[in-house]
Parts: sequence; structure tokens; C-alpha cells
Amino acid sequence: MNLAEQQIELKVQKNIRLAEDDLVLWIQAALDNRQSYGDLQEAQFRNLVRVADTTDSAEVIKNFLRYQVGRDNKWGRGDNSLAATIVNDIDGQIKKKANDIHQAISGSNLKFIWLDLIRRYLGYGARYLKYIKSK
Repeated sequence: MNLAEQQIELKVQKNIRLAEDDLVLWIQAALDNRQSYGDLQEAQFRNLVRVADTTDSAEVIKNFLRYQVGRDNKWGRGDNSLAATIVNDIDGQIKKKANDIHQAISGSNLKFIWLDLIRRYLGYGARYLKYIKSK
């Protein structure tokens, strides 16, 4: 990696860190809507985080969520489910944030930024679900 690429990467990481408050608030709002999902366990959410960590595709992450909805009611059902909310956040707020960062930093990689934001969002969700379950 040359110096210019390193500088771009540092700027991207700085902007991603600046977006973390939004990511935390978005996933907390989704998980605070307890009527949108059933008895979701921490292990099931961590499985989603593992999928996100092992793929370079937002579509694979969304596909896994849809698969989970088809299996049982733990992720909720329909357009108001937790799974649908997460997919909407991925395609909406998170993608917009990734686009904003990408446009602000010439030479940055949009897909990398989007996936990094998704992974962080889901990771914060796993932590918050642990908190919810401990109440």
C-alpha cells in the first residue's frame, strides 16, 4: 500500500468512526421496538454478525436475514419485523452514510465503507441485545 492509499484509508477510518454514534442509535432503535420480533437470542444475532464478518456482500447479509425470517418468528414477520428494519437500515441510512463518506474522500472504496458500517452496526446490535436480555 502506497502513501496515498494509506492516507485515503486513514480518512475513511476517521469518517467511519465519526459515523459510529448514528450506527449505535439506529440499531438500538430497531432493537428497542420489542413488538417487531420474538424471542431473539444473543447467539442468533451473533450468527448474523459472523455472516457479516465472513462475506464481502451486503446481499448475502440481507439474504441470511430473510432466511431467518422464513425459519421462525424470532426475527419477526412482515414489513415491520426486526429483520425488515435491519435490511431497510442497510439499504437506507447505512448506505447513505457510506455514500456520503465515499463522496467526501476521493479514491475511497464505497463497497468497503458500506460493509464496514454494516459490520459495526450489527456488532453494536449484538452488544445491545446482550444488555436488553440482562434486564
